[in-house]
Amino acid sequence: MCGIAGIVDLKGKREVSRALLSRMNQTQVHRGPDAGGLHFEPGVGLGHRRLSIIDLATGQQPLANEDGSVVVVFNGEIYNYQALIPELTQLGHVFRTKSDTEVIVHAWEAWGEACVERFRGMFAFALWDRNRETLFLARDRLGVKPLYYALLGDGQLVFGSELKALAVHPGFARELDPLAIEDYFAFGYIPDPRTVYRMARKLAPGHTLTVRRGASVPAPREYWDVRFTLDNPIGEADAQAELVERLRESVRLRMISEVPLGAFLSGGVDSSAVVATMAGVSEQPVNTCSISFSDPAYDESAYARRVAERYRTRHFVDNVDSDDFGLVDALARIYDEPYADSSAIPTYRVCQLARRHVTVALSGDGGDESFGGYRRYRFHTMEERLRSMLPLSVRRPAFGLLGRVYPKADWAPQVFRAKTTFQALARSSVEAYFHTASILSNEMRGRLYSNAFKAELGGYNAAEVFHGHAARAGTEDALGLVQYLDFKTYLVGDINTKVDRASMAHSLEVREPLMDHPLVEWLASLPSSLKVRGNESKRLLKKAMEPQLPHDLLYRRKMGFAVPLARWFRGPLRSRVRDALLDGRLAETGWFNSAYLAQLLAQHDSGVREHSHALWTLLMFDAFLRNAMEAGETASPLKVAV
Repeated sequence: MCGIAGIVDLKGKREVSRALLSRMNQTQVHRGPDAGGLHFEPGVGLGHRRLSIIDLATGQQPLANEDGSVVVVFNGEIYNYQALIPELTQLGHVFRTKSDTEVIVHAWEAWGEACVERFRGMFAFALWDRNRETLFLARDRLGVKPLYYALLGDGQLVFGSELKALAVHPGFARELDPLAIEDYFAFGYIPDPRTVYRMARKLAPGHTLTVRRGASVPAPREYWDVRFTLDNPIGEADAQAELVERLRESVRLRMISEVPLGAFLSGGVDSSAVVATMAGVSEQPVNTCSISFSDPAYDESAYARRVAERYRTRHFVDNVDSDDFGLVDALARIYDEPYADSSAIPTYRVCQLARRHVTVALSGDGGDESFGGYRRYRFHTMEERLRSMLPLSVRRPAFGLLGRVYPKADWAPQVFRAKTTFQALARSSVEAYFHTASILSNEMRGRLYSNAFKAELGGYNAAEVFHGHAARAGTEDALGLVQYLDFKTYLVGDINTKVDRASMAHSLEVREPLMDHPLVEWLASLPSSLKVRGNESKRLLKKAMEPQLPHDLLYRRKMGFAVPLARWFRGPLRSRVRDALLDGRLAETGWFNSAYLAQLLAQHDSGVREHSHALWTLLMFDAFLRNAMEAGETASPLKVAV
């Protein structure tokens, strides 16, 4: 895995500062500690940090074609590169290396912008074509690898694998985007293509950006999207058999490596399925890495150990203290923008463990989105059946009234929380799922923001993110729609961001076989009944893996990487979160209602309300502000005043 950075003058051929590009490149040294390279020509500077995985001897970057007119910097893996080399050779292209990187430059020469449609893998790359005076940026279909860019006021375009690389440039204005902050407090992350800064954008998954010198910067072009057609007539038994074969192919492709390789093993269905499949295609014992928690309520290590013993893996386990909250400031530095998924803490630790034993690790990420694994999917499909019985014009006033007058009962079992159910029935399908996915509800955010910040928002609501994607989903199926929404938002903005930054902080490459795009496309063609049926989620995957994994592992309650936030905020982090909310950088912005912040703290402290996720979201925003403000000379000044 690697880090890329660059500066391209789109107005002319002004000299690019070697010292500046070197600083941008060096901010990402953790992504590629093995080597660093720079390429310069008039008006162009490309930087690369390398983590050597394939073609250790000759795969250095930036890498050019035969005459040096096409140069690329690349982060990721093209898994089908070996199949593309003979095809490109027959077209007359000469290869000087055995790397997947060189495939990109020749594929561009052969197929132009359509080259990305031939690639199977995870990637973000920037390619400069001198003869066409064209910059080509591309990102993989599912957004596994990140790519940020910004057009500066003087006509330069800068890009990088992480925002910190852009912030080094003195022409990059670090002015916070109020709309991104509204998105953050709704989702706990900032969905693509927005970033926390007005000036910067993420290149969205499945998109390319082609910019020609002297021309205006166009909108990115979409080259791929997942379509939930649900029209595959295959029977369940045949689907199970085909799934096993597709998993084997995807895993086999991702085991190509010239450095030590292993897998994360949490004890959940997805990672266990990946490890079982790896064991079936590997001649050597698989390296597996797990973490255990000192608090048994959060510990899945016994299930992971059973899978490791069954497949005789070389199993490594680290115990993590359940009060491992010392990473708050480190996470702010790693993620560059506000990020509130607390499972980033154990993810960071398992990457730290894995890097001591391997350089590449396979994960089970993406399984919940494709196979229908989230509990919220079951609730949503059940609610949708109720919503379908009455038109919204009837449901909204009737159930809206019940939702307002019925008492709140966070303490009660789910079945008795009628207030939540009434509120869900009063909403449209997209509004209901947005409410389910939100960290802070519309009502909470309305009370959280100051009048000055609300004016900055100009009526914007983060629900517009979901509405925009839903309009392009192409399906009215209840499960297919929310899966599509998660593919466009949660998978990219939360899961992939979490794993990329946590792994790259330790110079570890993580590969996701369950995000192989042919597999994703095939699963999206299957009827939803093969994924979620009644109270059973991930039906197809579980049935397919029954011969290979213990029954109680497959059908136990999903846990996930949880941490005891509620206890932290009533105990060891009590003073930290109080200081952050009432006296810290967050309070100084003037964007938040101090009385409501105090109310959130008091209600959580007393046990009257459970606000742990909201408090964590606020704490991480404060940590982001402190980290950004203390960046000093390494970044342009941060503008936070409303």
